[in-house]
Amino acid sequence: MPVLNGSDAMVLGDAAQRLADGQLVAFPTETVYGLGARADDDAAVARIYAAKGRPADHPLIVHVAHAEAARAFAAQWPERAQRLTAAFWPGPLTVIVPRAPGIAAAAAGGQDTIGLRCPAHPVAHALLLEAARRGVPGVAAPSANRFGKVSPTRADHVAGEFDAALWVLDGGACDVGIESAIVDCSRDRAVLLRPGTLTRERIEAALGGEPLAERDRQAPRASGTLDAHYAPRARVRLMEGAALKAALSVLGPVASGSAAPVAVYSRTVGPLPAGIPGRAMPADAAAAARALFGVLRELDAFGTPLIWIETPPADSAWDGVRDRLQRAAAAG
Repeated sequence: MPVLNGSDAMVLGDAAQRLADGQLVAFPTETVYGLGARADDDAAVARIYAAKGRPADHPLIVHVAHAEAARAFAAQWPERAQRLTAAFWPGPLTVIVPRAPGIAAAAAGGQDTIGLRCPAHPVAHALLLEAARRGVPGVAAPSANRFGKVSPTRADHVAGEFDAALWVLDGGACDVGIESAIVDCSRDRAVLLRPGTLTRERIEAALGGEPLAERDRQAPRASGTLDAHYAPRARVRLMEGAALKAALSVLGPVASGSAAPVAVYSRTVGPLPAGIPGRAMPADAAAAARALFGVLRELDAFGTPLIWIETPPADSAWDGVRDRLQRAAAAG
């Protein structure tokens, strides 16, 4: 699989042409690396679903270079979407709006709504502009990993996941580290469908103080909202700090030469018993989000059957990290 310099203008031009021709390209965003195809070509989008092993009714997010490009995919542009995109684009926010008929049906998972985002990463922005010059109105892109598994935040995370023919544009480590917040703007209330690093309070402020409604049965399907997702091979168990400390005291040290039964990711518990691998969770929510998927991959590489993770704090800054860990735990 070629991993290419995403800052090279010739590479970007060739990658944009591959998208225009209906092929797949993996590229960095500020959240995670995405696996992209032109969103207006249902056959190209089908290649994403096939490569990931993703159900075809689980919608993708369409990435655009700027807000004006998003309107090509929208049957209407609600005032709430306008407020949110004006406040947070380019950035880690996806808005769901009514979909324009006859475009991006496969990317939308067959729904009459569509998720749209304008990424802030310079490589993603440059790629989207180059693709637009070649007639590509937007790029549908879920995370560049097998469906339900840990999302990639570096180019080397993507390498090895897919066929060797896939192009991967290297843009360094992702600054945000978890996927975008998703807000449904297609109905008469704004609904937070997936938390990210943008807090509920900031989103509500951009809406003029309107409270975000809770998800209900009428909400559209959205990317990354299945109960089980973001899962390493090892089973994940979330535990409060005191319970984690007690469990480790019972477990005790691992004899030299013996396999560790568990790996640990904690903010407050330490030092760990001898022979137990682990990582320290940052105390800052943004730093924890940035590190999360990379740490899950590192802990999984120890080969333990279990990963014990300290439950994140309850305040809203941690909502995105907590959401990803709860879904990872549900997969076990």
